[in-house]
Amino acid sequence: MSGYPRQIYGQLAFICFGYVCSAGLYGENGVLPARTQLENKGRSLANSLQTKPTLLWLAPYIGLDTEYMMDVLALMGMFLAFTGQVHKTLSFTEFTSQKFCTVPILFGLWSLYYSLYQVGQTFMWYQWDILLLEAGALCILVAPLRYQVQSRRRPLPPSPSDPVSFWLVRWLLFRLMFASGVVKLTSGCPTWWGLTALSVHFESQCLPTPLAWYAHHLPEWFLKLCTAHASIMEVGLPILFFFPNRFVRFQQTDVLCQPVYKLSSPLLSVVRQCGSLQYKMDSKQHPGSEYRYSRVCTLKSLECASLVFITFTKQEFDWALSKALPAVIYVGLSSLTIHILKAVMLSVLEPQTTFAKVTTLLSTVFYSAAAMFIFGISIVPFSTLHPVGNTTVIPAMREWHSRLDHLHLTNSYGLFRRMTGVGGRPEVIIVGSNNMEGPWKEYNFLYKPSNVNNTPPFVAPHQPRLDWQMWFAALGTYHQNPWLMSLTYRLLTGQKEVLNLLDTARNPFPVKPPKYIKANLYHYHYTPWSQRWAGGSWWTREEVREYFPIYSRDHAPLLDYLRNLKILPEKGTAVPSSKVNFVVKSVLDNLRLFVSHVEASILLWSIFMAGCVIIATKSTSQPSRK
Repeated sequence: MSGYPRQIYGQLAFICFGYVCSAGLYGENGVLPARTQLENKGRSLANSLQTKPTLLWLAPYIGLDTEYMMDVLALMGMFLAFTGQVHKTLSFTEFTSQKFCTVPILFGLWSLYYSLYQVGQTFMWYQWDILLLEAGALCILVAPLRYQVQSRRRPLPPSPSDPVSFWLVRWLLFRLMFASGVVKLTSGCPTWWGLTALSVHFESQCLPTPLAWYAHHLPEWFLKLCTAHASIMEVGLPILFFFPNRFVRFQQTDVLCQPVYKLSSPLLSVVRQCGSLQYKMDSKQHPGSEYRYSRVCTLKSLECASLVFITFTKQEFDWALSKALPAVIYVGLSSLTIHILKAVMLSVLEPQTTFAKVTTLLSTVFYSAAAMFIFGISIVPFSTLHPVGNTTVIPAMREWHSRLDHLHLTNSYGLFRRMTGVGGRPEVIIVGSNNMEGPWKEYNFLYKPSNVNNTPPFVAPHQPRLDWQMWFAALGTYHQNPWLMSLTYRLLTGQKEVLNLLDTARNPFPVKPPKYIKANLYHYHYTPWSQRWAGGSWWTREEVREYFPIYSRDHAPLLDYLRNLKILPEKGTAVPSSKVNFVVKSVLDNLRLFVSHVEASILLWSIFMAGCVIIATKSTSQPSRK
C-alpha cells in the first residue's frame, strides 16, 4: 500500500530538482550565487553541517566547488527519482516501484533536495518546496527499511503499521486543502468574499496558459459559482479524509480536484493520485468495496447542496472557525488513535510465532509513536489559522516544533491567500539601451508574459523559478527584491548563464550587452473575444510607472550594493581560482551544454515519457514470478 505515495514523491522530486536553471540562478556568475550561503570561516565540517545542514559542504573534499557540487546533487536526485519511477516489479504490483522505494533511497532523495533548499534563497521559498520536504519526510516513514522479494502467489502481507504511517499522508493533504480554503476567507480579500476571485485569477496567475485565456472569458455567473464551489470544497470537504468509508474518501479526493480548481494549483493533482491509488489498493484487499452509484449520487448531492449555505458573514465565519478548528484537531487525534489501536491489535494477533509478534509489536509501537509525534508538532503551524487554536497546542510540542522547524517536517500552508492583479496583471519589463535617451529594447522571458503577441506557454512540469519570482517582484518594489539588482548587473555584463534563463532567440543585444538597463511596471489584460478571434494579440498592456531607475555596469552604488550582498568580491580582492577536478568539470560542462540546447519543459517531458515507455515495455516483457 505504501508504495504509491513514495512513487508520487519520486516523480515530483524529479520534476523539482531544477538542474536546468541552477547555473543561472546559483552558479558563481548566477543571480544569487550559492557560495554566499556557505561561509566556512575556519569551522570544521561537523560545525558547518550543524550550522547549515547541506551536502554542499562536502564539495572541497571531492574536488568540486559549490556550483558544480549543486549540479552533482541535482543529477543524483534526478537519477534516484527517475530510477524509482521506471524500476518496477510490474508483474505483481502494477506500476508500484519497490526496489528503489526504501528508506535509504528516499532519505537520500530528501537529503539531496534539502541540501539544495538550504542555499536556494528566494528562488526556493515557495510552498511547493516545503510541501515536497514534508511529503518526503513522510515517505521515509512510510517506506520499508529494505526491499523484500515477493511474488504474485505469495505477496508480502501488509505491515500492521502501514495504515498508521499512511494516515499521516492523509493528514498532510487535509491540512494543505483546509488551510488553503480558510486563509482565503480569513484574509478578508474582497474578491473571495465577493466571489469574483476567478474573474481575476486566470488573468493574474503566475504563469497563465492558453486555456486560462478561455477560462477568463467564461460567463461571470459561472466563474462566481466556481469560486463558491472552490471555497466549499476546500473548507468543507477535506474532513472526509478521515471518513471511515474508503469509497467516500476516494470520491472526496476526486471532487476536490475538479478541472477548474486544478488550474489554481498543479500540486493538488497529487491529492487525487493518493486518493485514487489508495482506493484501488483497498479494492483489491476488499473486493466488496467497488463503485456504487448510490454513494456517488449521495456525495455529489451533498456537494451541490452545500452551495446553498455559502451565505454567511465574516463574523459568522470567524465564529464557526473558532469552533471548527479545535474540533478537526480532536477528530484527527481520534482517527489516529483508532488507527494505532487497530495496528497494535493486529501486530499481536496476526503473527504466528512469538518472535514475530514481538518484532511486529515493537515496529508498530515505533511507527505509532513517530506518527503521534509528527501529528503533535504539526498542530503548531496548523493552529495559527485562528487564535483559539493556541489552546490546542501543548507547550512541549511547540518547543519541539521550534527545534525542528528548520527541517520543515511540518509546515503551514495557504494557497492564494489574497487575489492579486485586480485592475490589471502587474508585470516588470526590463529594457536596455546604449544611450540614456533611447531607444530602449525589451528583454523577453521564456515563460512570463512580455510581448503581447506571444502565446502563453504550457510550462508544467518545469518550474521556471526566475519567471515565477518576476511575478512576485511585480507585486512589490525593487527594494523588496534585492536579487533584481544582481539580475540587472548580470545582464549588463552579458553573463551567459543568466541570459540562458531568458529568451536568447530574441535577445535584443546578441553581440554586446547594453550600457544601460532600467525597468518599467506595466498592467496586462487579456484581449476581448472579438480581437483575439480576429487574429489579434493575446494581451493588451499599459505602462504604469518606472519600476527601477537606470543602471550602468560601472554604477558605483550598484557595485557597492552587490558587494554588501557578497555577490561580487570586495574591491581589490582577487577572485579565487577554481579548484574543480578537470575531468569532472569537463563532464559536467558538456552535459550542461547538451541540456542547454533543449527547452526545459520539453526536456522534462521527454525524460518522463521515456520512463513511461520503459515501464510499458517491462509490463509486456517481464514474466510473472511464481
